[in-house]
Amino acid sequence: MNAKRRWFGTDGIRGRVGGLPLTPEFVLKLGWATARVLGTEGGRLAVIGKDTRRSGYMFESALEAGFSAAGMDLRLLGPVPTPAVAYFTRTFRASVGVVISASHNSFHDNGIKFFGADGFKLPDHIEAEIEAAMDEPMVLPNSALLGNVRRIEDARGRYTEFCKASVRGGLSLSGLKLVLDCAHGATYVVAPQVFRELGAEVEVIGNAPDGVNINAGCGSMYPEHVSQAVLASGADYGIAFDGDGDRVLMVDGSGRVYDGDDLLYVIAMHRSVLGELSGPVVGTVMSNLGLEQALLRAGIRFERARVGDRYVLTRLAETAGVLGGESSGHIICLDRTQTGDGIIASLAVISAVVDSGKSLADLTVDLVKYPQVLINVPVECGERVGSVLEDDQLGATVKLIEGRLADTGRVLLRASGTEPMIRVMVEGEKADQVRACAEELVAAVKSCPVH
Repeated sequence: MNAKRRWFGTDGIRGRVGGLPLTPEFVLKLGWATARVLGTEGGRLAVIGKDTRRSGYMFESALEAGFSAAGMDLRLLGPVPTPAVAYFTRTFRASVGVVISASHNSFHDNGIKFFGADGFKLPDHIEAEIEAAMDEPMVLPNSALLGNVRRIEDARGRYTEFCKASVRGGLSLSGLKLVLDCAHGATYVVAPQVFRELGAEVEVIGNAPDGVNINAGCGSMYPEHVSQAVLASGADYGIAFDGDGDRVLMVDGSGRVYDGDDLLYVIAMHRSVLGELSGPVVGTVMSNLGLEQALLRAGIRFERARVGDRYVLTRLAETAGVLGGESSGHIICLDRTQTGDGIIASLAVISAVVDSGKSLADLTVDLVKYPQVLINVPVECGERVGSVLEDDQLGATVKLIEGRLADTGRVLLRASGTEPMIRVMVEGEKADQVRACAEELVAAVKSCPVH
């Protein structure tokens, strides 16, 4: 089934708070419809977690009312990382897990995303069924059959133990000084606990959420923030999460930033040495060509999926792979958990550093990345982004630039799955040429009529 979805994008439903679909009325009906679709499979329990946005309280209440109105019980986790919701969905044998978060976006946005009973994100056809159910009249059961609601008070402690269990027993981070940037988001309690309990000396920034400062000039979207803190404190490494904790970037003691491609390479090489790497490593169409070439030189197969961790997961399942990720820092260690997890991914990288006795710079010395330029171009009529990509003149410009780069580079234009914009990516051997080609494409996108 390949039904068209109106509200769901590549990572759930996302938008500006107060405008469709992010209104209390819509979210209440969404909770009811989700319970109607997923509650028919035998389970009558949902878990809900959120990040630190102020609007999360409003949407939590709306979802609570919607699920209860459909007769489904609820367990509220409070502010926890997105991957924690996937973990608790499995642990509680729930029918569905719900995350209230807009990930790396600013506080004025929010979103709703779902995990199925298996801890994986819902397939497209289930999302389509939920949308169809929203068109049905909202019918309530007898009041004795309404869902009950309880808050899980020790959710953070449970998840801390799960993260620590993702690394080999006996691993000690004693002697390491780390700076954690929690983006004033969902990791602000759990991440420091994990690393401190494993023995590291931890300094924390971005750990004072006030409901509106999430991702504001900090976290993985602004790695220079943690880089400066590492340099100022003399720390060995810095770790920057995004607002909901499913992305991570790192910096070393010199302030150098390591993106998702770098971290994926380090984990892949370490897993290979340990004999724990099966199947290909899966990246996306945005992954740097240098990553693919470095892994191939090491005898490790590399495959690309569409952008979005759900598509990386799908390809891992199809190829029996255990490791995949995106340049943005979504890294999936499928042998440890079932979705992108910033804490577990950073622990995997730190484990590689400790086990090898080498620095991140040493561990990535054979990874030589191609110059790559990524520019986001806003499109005024966001719902018609696709019409820009179908423009004949833009297509001709793309072919012209691809011919200019020949076999030494790549061009990619795609619509964002979370914001009304076109993402323009150009990659090649020569930095000046790459920049010029990207700027030419941006101008071509801006000149396109929106039909």
